[in-house]
Amino acid sequence: MNRREAIKTAAVTGALAAFTRLVPDSLAAEKKAVAPGGSFHHAANLGYKRKLSNEKFASELKRIGVEGLDLIHIDQVETWNKLGIACSLAWGASKLQNGYNKRENHEKYIANEIQIIEKSAKLGVTSVIAFSGNRNRGQSDEEGLEVCAEAFKKLAPCAEKAKVNLVIELLNSKASHPGYQCDHTAWGVELVKRVGSERFKLLYDIFHMQIMEGDIIRTIRQNHQYIAHYHTAGNPGRHEFEPGDVQELNYPGIMKAIHDTGYRGWVGQEFSSTRDSMKSLEAAVKLCTVS
Repeated sequence: MNRREAIKTAAVTGALAAFTRLVPDSLAAEKKAVAPGGSFHHAANLGYKRKLSNEKFASELKRIGVEGLDLIHIDQVETWNKLGIACSLAWGASKLQNGYNKRENHEKYIANEIQIIEKSAKLGVTSVIAFSGNRNRGQSDEEGLEVCAEAFKKLAPCAEKAKVNLVIELLNSKASHPGYQCDHTAWGVELVKRVGSERFKLLYDIFHMQIMEGDIIRTIRQNHQYIAHYHTAGNPGRHEFEPGDVQELNYPGIMKAIHDTGYRGWVGQEFSSTRDSMKSLEAAVKLCTVS
């Protein structure tokens, strides 16, 4: 190792040590008996940044209690770590519409996903997102399950070794993402069971599952062991969910139910703000904090 490489390695190691508390292990949070009290680790995404500089955005996030950023590229992680913001969820190799339910995608996606998972481990990133993709012509949901399970079983050993969660997102196919296959909790849970790895779980998006299923609290209580990440937004509209907003989800009640399961991992705010984005984000964090 030359001098330049040694300096770079030391800098990364120092940054990782500084951010240990910012990157909770979702698996450990699920398995550990958690004492009453203590809330979630809050995350946001770059959609709230708008015209703010990186430095100002990071400062505002920390002021309102947001510790991480969802859905950033693995190559962006060090930039945000230096500003005191962790990567709560990194982009993976698969595409939303063109995902793991196509065998012809497996070779390329798996190779790329392994690289992302390994980089995530080095950078302290706890979760990487994955997608089923849209339903293929003539492919049943059962076949889609089988094809996805084949890929994720190959990826599971890498995720387990790296201690990184690979999470497949539940999305609605009714309004936002027509044709998306992982669009019901039952389908996602069955996939998790078939893969059989503690490092392969669901990203439960409350907004999307309200559209597809409703019955949010009961579903979470019955399936929380298969979930490693949550997303929020008001429905309809995918906007704010403050008191007085015209939307149907009771977020204080939902968050209390999630808290009662013992979950203390990341909750990502993913609504599309119609007002001052940072004020709306601050209000959402307060509504989603359970003490």
